[in-house]
Amino acid sequence: MPGVDTLSGLLEAVAEFRTDDYELPVGKTALDRARRSLEETGLLLLGEVHGVRENPLVVLGLMRALDLTHLALEWPENLKPQLDVYLSDGTGLDHPLWWLGDGRVTAGHFAMLKAIPELSVTLFDGGMFTGDWSQRDALMAERVLAARIEPALVVAGNAHTLTSPTELGLPMGACLASARPAVESVRIQYGNGSYYNIEPRVSRGYAAVAGLYATEEELLVGLPEFSEATVPHLPVELLRDRLGL
Repeated sequence: MPGVDTLSGLLEAVAEFRTDDYELPVGKTALDRARRSLEETGLLLLGEVHGVRENPLVVLGLMRALDLTHLALEWPENLKPQLDVYLSDGTGLDHPLWWLGDGRVTAGHFAMLKAIPELSVTLFDGGMFTGDWSQRDALMAERVLAARIEPALVVAGNAHTLTSPTELGLPMGACLASARPAVESVRIQYGNGSYYNIEPRVSRGYAAVAGLYATEEELLVGLPEFSEATVPHLPVELLRDRLGL
């Protein structure tokens, strides 16, 4: 589905998103490594491509497989009061920051959050893009550590969950690995499909194995096929007006 631009349309998509019949295939070696990361560091990282419908199902599958109730998301931290309202009574989704359209927030996420009993959620994006990529990631890592939510699954874009420096700079994952050297990062490996990030996009990759599995180098969740998420997205001009910019 393309981006949705009305609250009624978003709520309808949330209601239609099914979580009760999803089961993530899990390999024993990978599960043991994920558990070890949580036991030794309190954290497990998950890197995604934003705007994929199946992303929140992967989150749900990992939370269930690892018996977790603490989840940290790369969402603006000042949306936490609105998120708490949503989790309480299903409202609170009219704040303009829900509607940026970059795929971090999808209808499936809201359905997934309701499906996890006794869930505690931390939001760790400060929302200020200074142009310094590494600085933003360092601040996100600081917020995750300061939240003291261990054991927790920490979900962000896959450029941010790598545990070593990249050409973009020093990712959040590398900052967390500096503080917690045994932390593991799971990367969602996408095959062929579509996703929504500001606009509909198509990606052709390779993922032969479905579910959580391990290689010598990393932990992966294979999604051989994936589809476009329903993403709340308002025009830039309307967002600026509602945000007072």
